[in-house]
Amino acid sequence: MLARAFPFRYHQFMNKRALRSDILLLLTACIWGFAFVAQRSGMEYVGPFSFNGIRFLLGSLSLVPVILLRRKGGKKIDNHFFPYSLAVGTCLFIAATLQQTGLMFTTAGNSGFITGLYVVLTPIFGIFLGRKTGLPTWVGAVLTLAGLYFLSAAGHGDASHPWGTINPGDMITAVGAIFWAFHILLIDRLAPRIDPIVLSAGQFLWCGLYSLIAAFLLEPSIDSIVTLIDPGLLDTGTFSWQSLPLLIAAGKNSVLLSPDALIPILYSGIASVGIAFTLQAVAQKDAPPAHATIILCLEGSFAAIGGVIILSEPLGPWTLLGFILMFGGMLATQWDVIREG
Repeated sequence: MLARAFPFRYHQFMNKRALRSDILLLLTACIWGFAFVAQRSGMEYVGPFSFNGIRFLLGSLSLVPVILLRRKGGKKIDNHFFPYSLAVGTCLFIAATLQQTGLMFTTAGNSGFITGLYVVLTPIFGIFLGRKTGLPTWVGAVLTLAGLYFLSAAGHGDASHPWGTINPGDMITAVGAIFWAFHILLIDRLAPRIDPIVLSAGQFLWCGLYSLIAAFLLEPSIDSIVTLIDPGLLDTGTFSWQSLPLLIAAGKNSVLLSPDALIPILYSGIASVGIAFTLQAVAQKDAPPAHATIILCLEGSFAAIGGVIILSEPLGPWTLLGFILMFGGMLATQWDVIREG
């Protein structure tokens, strides 16, 4: 009715809201992309479990004010909160652990794009839940697999491996992308039954607690993690972080309190988890699905840009081709959404 009575003003208003949503989504993708840089640089001072534990607990706490503002009516927490948040938080812990461990052996740019494989894997796994998928999904899968090859293996061959060898960090991250896809499907199933921001705060809390427990149990021996994948990194001194118990025992002298370690942790926890999630939730209320799909796929691009600018990561022709193919594969997978938008 409003659109018929005031067509020009109505569409102008809607365009402004869509533009605002696109800007917020672009900011979200940028924050998430640069979070890979923060996660990579933070690994020079803090172990993967310690980093994730502190990061996700901060993220959970940062959502508490948002939840309180949204629940002024004094509504009780949903009875499904505990089992739902536990299930999603467990899946998140596995995915985040693999991503953070993979970052020990690969670049921020590679991690950003390879993690984006969940965009392709989610509709494929959805087939087992009775969902239909078409040709664009399979075209996207082929493009992303080709991109993964150029990203990880091309140009890294020798006489015994002429086609190249895949970086172990890239493989770990790719396995993590499988769990990110499971995570998306799980949230898709549970989110309609509970406040999504409350669910997010709960899953971040569980993930943080799991990670801190793992930090106490596994990180006291750096060898237990690094030696299994690439023992040579210990000899080069690439990672010299201490376990969480030692960091706590150090007190005021703890490396955790140094700006070099604290800034990446705060950024990854508050900005990447708390702020970016809230921006996404607000933006997607008014953003056309096609806009959201394309803009959020830029996360890997921002990770690559941040890796080159901040961490001086190399960007050769094979890597660039891999980025382009993977980005094209992500968009191809979402072609139906883009066309309808």
